[in-house]
Amino acid sequence: QVQLVESGGGLVQPGESLRLSCAASGSILSITGMGWYRQTPGKQRELVAGIARGGSTAYADSVKGRFTISRDNTLNTVHLQMNSLKPDDTAVYYCRTTAGGRYYWGQGTQVTVSS
Repeated sequence: QVQLVESGGGLVQPGESLRLSCAASGSILSITGMGWYRQTPGKQRELVAGIARGGSTAYADSVKGRFTISRDNTLNTVHLQMNSLKPDDTAVYYCRTTAGGRYYWGQGTQVTVSS
């Protein structure tokens, strides 16, 4: 019922910034929350940042103070501003939304932080 498309990933050097975006389509009025997850080979997919429909946010300890999650007024787009990027931030980043008690995932976008 909900489709998600991520964009904004790429290759950057340590200390630089990226802004990821996730556009939702379909039954967007049923969305109650959105979030960003990341996964690297051999590691479990982990929550990076989340935002509820009311605007409350949550962050993984590893990104607090560096990443900021936000959404537009229509609730159909969520962003992740990633500052002071570190090599450990390298991962595939996935957008996830909760809608009608179900989870929906985007296809993922690669973020690589390397000198």
